[in-house]
Amino acid sequence: MSNQIHPTAVVAKGASLGSNIQIGPYSVIDEHVSIADGCIIGPHVHITGHTTIGKENRFHSGAVIGDAPQDLKYADEPTRVIIGDANTFREHVTIHRSNKLEEDTTIGSHGLFMANSHVGHNSHISDHVILANGALLGGHVTVADRVFISGNCLAHQFVRIGRLALMQGGSGISKDLPPFTIARGDNGICGLNVVGLRRAGFNPEQRTELKQTYRFLFRSGLRLKEAISQAKAQFQSDPAKELITFAENTSRGICSDTGKD
Repeated sequence: MSNQIHPTAVVAKGASLGSNIQIGPYSVIDEHVSIADGCIIGPHVHITGHTTIGKENRFHSGAVIGDAPQDLKYADEPTRVIIGDANTFREHVTIHRSNKLEEDTTIGSHGLFMANSHVGHNSHISDHVILANGALLGGHVTVADRVFISGNCLAHQFVRIGRLALMQGGSGISKDLPPFTIARGDNGICGLNVVGLRRAGFNPEQRTELKQTYRFLFRSGLRLKEAISQAKAQFQSDPAKELITFAENTSRGICSDTGKD
C-alpha cells in the first residue's frame, strides 16, 4: 500500500520511508531518518537526527524524536536513535539522540510512552516498557523488560532499572532499582511487584523464593555485601539469582527498603 502524506507535511529528500506509512499535517521528517513499514505519524511531529524507526510505531501530536541531547559536551556529531517495532509515543514525548558516536539511544519494541514523558540521551529501553505521563529518564539510564514507570517519576542519569520493576507515582531514584521491586518515594523500595510477577507467569514457588530473597537482602539487617554473599548459597531459582546478581553488580548503590509493604 502506498504512503499517505499530508500536503502540509515536510519530508526531506534523503529520508527513507517504507510502505503503508501515514504522515499527518505539519509534521517534519528530516533527511537522515529511516522509517519502516506501517508507522503512523500524527500532526506536528518532528523526527530528526540519524534516527532509525522499526515497523508499526505510532507517534501522536507534538512528539519530538531524535533531537540533540541536552548535554553541553555534545558537539553536533551525527549520533543516533534506534527504535524497534510497535511502540506508541503519545503527545509531546521527547526522545534524544546519544551524545557520542560510540553509543546510541535505543528503544525496544511494544513500549508505551505516555504524554510528556522523556528519554534522555544514551538511554537504553528494553521491550514492553511503560512510561506514564510526565516520567523523566536522565541520560544513560538502562531500563529492562516490562518495567512500569508511573506518572511524574524521575530517574537520575546512569541508573539501572531491573526487569519487571515498578515505580510508584512521583517516586524518584538516583540509585539502581532492583528487578521485581516497587520504588516508593526517594530511593526507596517497598516489596515486590507481585501483580506484575503473576501477569508475567511466575509460578507460586518462584514468587515465594523471590519474597524470601528480597527479605534476606533488604530486611535482614546485614550489610548488603554480606547479605549478597550469603544469599548466593541459599536461593537457587533463576529469578532469585537475577535479583542477587543485579544487586551485586551495582555501581551507584541500590535503593533501600522502606520497611513498609
